[in-house]
Amino acid sequence: MDSHDLGEVGRRPLPPKPDLPDVAAAHRRGPADAVEARWRQLALVWRWHRERQEILRPGVCYPGIVDLIEVARAERALRQLHPYTSHFALHLSSCTRYPYVLRAPSVLPRHDGRFQVFVPRGGTLLGETGTAEAAVALVVAHVPAGLGPAVAGTADDLR
Repeated sequence: MDSHDLGEVGRRPLPPKPDLPDVAAAHRRGPADAVEARWRQLALVWRWHRERQEILRPGVCYPGIVDLIEVARAERALRQLHPYTSHFALHLSSCTRYPYVLRAPSVLPRHDGRFQVFVPRGGTLLGETGTAEAAVALVVAHVPAGLGPAVAGTADDLR
């Protein structure tokens, strides 16, 4: 065990970094594979971050980003969009590379356990919910008809 594996003397070892999917290889196989690999990558990375915090800062509330990603990924209308996170918020793009095209609402999990849903690109609060399930339902209710699946490339490629 290496010294970086222990958060502090007396604490249990930190979880190992997860084995992440090869997102670059997934992009070469096509947009559907790129989207699926990205959903798996986000879920693994954010679970690892939460597990580390539970060891390093026990009792400190961690935003519900892990639950949000799992619930959103299970929703067929959202699972076909390319997910990414920024400042704990989950965003969904209709293209697989940056700069992204955001037409679906974004969700910000708060430290108090609630979730805020924002209109795409505007930053205007669409609503606040008490669960990840309710936040995802609000996103789905505001996804434009016919949106998805995500296409390969960037916003510039769609022009």
